Amino acid sequence: MKALLRGAITLLVLVAGWQALVWATGLPRYLLPGPLAVADAMQRQAPLLLTHGLTTLAEILIGLVAGVALGGVSALLLARFRTARRWLMPLLLVSQAIPVFALAPLLVLWLGYGMASKIAMAVLVIYFPVTTALFDGLRRTDPGWLDLARTMGASPAAILWSIRLPAALPAFWSGVRVAAAVAPIGAVIGEWVGSSSGLGYLMLHANARMQIDLLFAAVLVLGLFAVSLYAAVDALARRALPWQPDTQPAEDANP
Repeated sequence: MKALLRGAITLLVLVAGWQALVWATGLPRYLLPGPLAVADAMQRQAPLLLTHGLTTLAEILIGLVAGVALGGVSALLLARFRTARRWLMPLLLVSQAIPVFALAPLLVLWLGYGMASKIAMAVLVIYFPVTTALFDGLRRTDPGWLDLARTMGASPAAILWSIRLPAALPAFWSGVRVAAAVAPIGAVIGEWVGSSSGLGYLMLHANARMQIDLLFAAVLVLGLFAVSLYAAVDALARRALPWQPDTQPAEDANP
């Protein structure tokens, strides 16, 4: 509760400083609109922001689910089969070595201007953190547990599903948290390259028309999506890992 209060106070201080800077410098709206101007734009353009925001939100959610599923399956294959490591690991590295901006035009060309190309872009951004986090967790299972399971005659598949996977869940959820934070990036990049709707599309058109207050409003809505999605994933992770309580450093436990 105290952390939330401190966060709210920090946010209020930043917003007040932003508004004070605009008043003190007299910057025009087309250069830097103040928070009051952005709030006014959000109120006036609420239907427009809602329409485009729902499109982007759908792309983010579908991309997150698909990316997490694909990353989870890939990590299990990497952990279970040596041949999979030989073939999938290079693809995993290449997926991050190529800038997403270089792939976005190709995805739009292949999949069209609709949601499919944006979902694919979100999946590409999400795939790496989920796969690497889960694979790392699967590789770092306590050796004592594995030796005991082998002594009792457990098969490699049984060891993977009954011991290694549950032990790797904390690492997996860490990767999902990162994926939730970066999922909007992939969707918006895809919308910037080519789209007919979405917050990224709205940002480009608002910038071209010098409607910077609307652009800031779209950025704010996207930020709210990202924060809400991260909070939802974090709450889900806490419920999924009841045996792993949160711990805080001594200096944070008693502020």
